[in-house]
Amino acid sequence: MPVLWSKSLDSNIAGVPTAPAAPTSWLSRERIVAKPGFNRWLVPPAALAIHLCIGMAYGLSVFWLPLTRALSVGKPAPAACADMGVMTALFTTTCDWRVSDLVTVFSIGIVVLGLSAALFGGWLERAGPRKAGIVAALCWGGGFLIGAFGVYVHQLWLIWLGMGLIGGIGLGLGYISPVSTLIKWFPDRRGMATGMAIMGFGGGAMIGSPLADSLIKSFRTADSAGVWQTLAVMGVGYILFMLGGAFGYRVPPAGWRPDGWTAPAAKNAMIASGHVHLRDAHKTFQFWMIWLVLFLNVSAGIGVLALASPMLQEIFGGELIGLPGTGFSALDAGQKAQVAAIAAGFVGLLSLFNILGRFFWASMSDRIGRKVTYAIFFALGGVLYAAAPWAAGIGSQALFVAFFCVILSMYGGGFATVPAYLADVFGTQFVGAIHGRLLTAWSMAGIVGPFVITKIREAQIAAGVQGAELYGRTMYVLAGFLVAGFICNLLVRPLAQRWFMSDSERASLDVRTGATASGPSGSFGIGRGGFSPGAALAWAVVGIPIVWGIWITLSKALILFR
Repeated sequence: MPVLWSKSLDSNIAGVPTAPAAPTSWLSRERIVAKPGFNRWLVPPAALAIHLCIGMAYGLSVFWLPLTRALSVGKPAPAACADMGVMTALFTTTCDWRVSDLVTVFSIGIVVLGLSAALFGGWLERAGPRKAGIVAALCWGGGFLIGAFGVYVHQLWLIWLGMGLIGGIGLGLGYISPVSTLIKWFPDRRGMATGMAIMGFGGGAMIGSPLADSLIKSFRTADSAGVWQTLAVMGVGYILFMLGGAFGYRVPPAGWRPDGWTAPAAKNAMIASGHVHLRDAHKTFQFWMIWLVLFLNVSAGIGVLALASPMLQEIFGGELIGLPGTGFSALDAGQKAQVAAIAAGFVGLLSLFNILGRFFWASMSDRIGRKVTYAIFFALGGVLYAAAPWAAGIGSQALFVAFFCVILSMYGGGFATVPAYLADVFGTQFVGAIHGRLLTAWSMAGIVGPFVITKIREAQIAAGVQGAELYGRTMYVLAGFLVAGFICNLLVRPLAQRWFMSDSERASLDVRTGATASGPSGSFGIGRGGFSPGAALAWAVVGIPIVWGIWITLSKALILFR
């Protein structure tokens, strides 16, 4: 049971009286402990405001093609340089960049996301989500501004530095900043709470990509691709929007719980009644099993996302435009353009299911449990991957698309459910920092997944395989990933009591952060702590962009069903 603040605990382990340290900064964690009566429904929109911005990491590809003609706008051919190496590409001012040089920005960002989340997770728990959110805003938005300058002076190393390295730090801090806070505010709906926030990361590209495309077209001139202006505008916008979210963060007092709610630890052995210290979490077998669970789920899903568009085009070819029996390689340029437009709709639909799955599956896990939810991901996902070649073989586009929409919903659901899984197993005291360390699995999966699927594809092409058979072996390998994940998930068991902190150690931590208990200060339903005009306004600020993004995505996806 959570330790409530009392005068008897106002001492350290040695028995020396210890009072909460006086707040030294308006950014300090002590300054954002919520007062009694605070509406907890104001916190999820704050988290969404940050995640909707950093989620544009998935949409950075919208900049790559315009940047490959940054020096040759309006000219018949790009300013290409033969045999240009990476070092030349980083510093050249006379050669257009290649897509392969630009895509590295995404890889750097995802790797740094995991590393920064792991490195700074402990600091976040001490400093609080507001300070971390502000740093994330400055790094992510500032990374765009540095990238804009890099485009303006045509220096690729500045884009790698700004949008890759510095932006990646913003990604990591922004991603984990609300996790611990939301889980503590919603102990009765841990999955739903984290699902709401992490849904925003999946939706960031859904909003940012069409916005960036519109801005590029507006800024494009006879001698400018319009990219540096777009990056500058979006960088400033992201800083302001994320700062708004950061200042909206509040943390609950120690021992806070919703009115009328009791902890379900006695009913479910998988939900810990204590809290594991950050220094001990990675020493447990359970941490590494959950690490593998996330790694294998993400490796399978991210590999499909990386090649979703060419996969649909190469498997179905002319069937997508009413030319059955015509392979992709036999299509002319105009027909390939039509097929590419349909494939873009497919990618948009996958992104939408990725987003919706984050909220649906995370909320479902509150009812059926985190371990059962992941068992469904791996069992159902493995079956669907194995069945995808069959759907392609019989030429059923509808089944093929439906299979991958469900798969991507579970890919997104895996991201959104894992923070609640960690809170169940390790407790909530350090769940944000533990989650940060676990995200190194995402960094690794971001390298392994695309590498495996592209290498298998290249081998199949070299062997002369085409059409529906081209990705068959790939699907079976990914199904194997999920079988391994199913086994790892089965091996997750409740932690032994020796791993949990003592009540006195937990109380000492609460004293040092000033997170003193003040009793219940909110409820789940309508009424005190529920609906209010302020909460409605906060949700409208983040909800309107989400609805706009969904509308744009569905409009593009409709081409699949014409």
